[in-house]
Amino acid sequence: MRKFVIPSDFVQHTIDLCGEKGRAWLERLPTILATCEHRWQIRIDAPFAGLSYHYVAPAVDTSGNALVVKALVPTGEFAQEIEALRLFDGHGVAQLLAHDLENEVILLERLQPGTMLSSCEDDEEATLIIADVMMSVRRSVPAEHPFPTVQDWGKGFVRLREHYQGGTGPFPRALLEEAESLFTELSASMDALLLLHGDLHHENILYSQQRGWLAIDPKGLIGEAAYEVGTMLHNPLPRLLHYPDPARVLARRVDLLSEVLGIERARVRGWGLAQSMLSVWWDVEDFGYPTDIAQHGVLACAQWLAAIK
Repeated sequence: MRKFVIPSDFVQHTIDLCGEKGRAWLERLPTILATCEHRWQIRIDAPFAGLSYHYVAPAVDTSGNALVVKALVPTGEFAQEIEALRLFDGHGVAQLLAHDLENEVILLERLQPGTMLSSCEDDEEATLIIADVMMSVRRSVPAEHPFPTVQDWGKGFVRLREHYQGGTGPFPRALLEEAESLFTELSASMDALLLLHGDLHHENILYSQQRGWLAIDPKGLIGEAAYEVGTMLHNPLPRLLHYPDPARVLARRVDLLSEVLGIERARVRGWGLAQSMLSVWWDVEDFGYPTDIAQHGVLACAQWLAAIK
């Protein structure tokens, strides 16, 4: 078996996230990749820089077609991502070409040149591009599906309270209470339910010379269209924090998204704040983020969103 490149920081990140299950998966990973090379008649190159939750690498087949292989770490998200990709069917997202159910690997078209939207210097332009992708991606909800709902994700607030014995721990009390209240209010008054991407932000949107800006890595989530705006409002980090006036940038994003998507401004701002606080909690939950979370970039975004009136 030939040697595959598996970065040490990816190894540590996977163990931190999945523990012994992740360690066992890492031991199997070279065999998994070799199996995919044989099954699909491809050659897998070194992975993309900045791997986080999954092993993603460029590949090429015997005809010279550029592809992407994504081997999912054992987080239980494979069935959802495969079904989301199948249902989106290349509309607004990278096209699913094949998958290995047993080893939880996905073969995708490679978007070339694959420039990340996070490289766009004009924040208003980037916001308009994201809004366009949001409208391209969403689909009607199938009769049967494996996807979580917005309410399922909102249970993170319950787990947060349980973790801190009913308190707020290091989370600013007033900010967390507003986020909880907004989530309850917004999730109870949602518009028509749709299949959403679930994690649509600047680093999950790439440029294809053939097909324009497209999303990657859909999680698959059932909720109203307005929910999709939340993740982009606290991204990309840390770049967003280095703008001369991040609060003004976020306020302008809220205005643009409201106008272009036809969503009430208060709803855009509310979902952004609620999801920012959930995102900070998920970091604590997944990686044991330090007790002092005051410097967490997403928390700063939540505070700026809270100040928008």
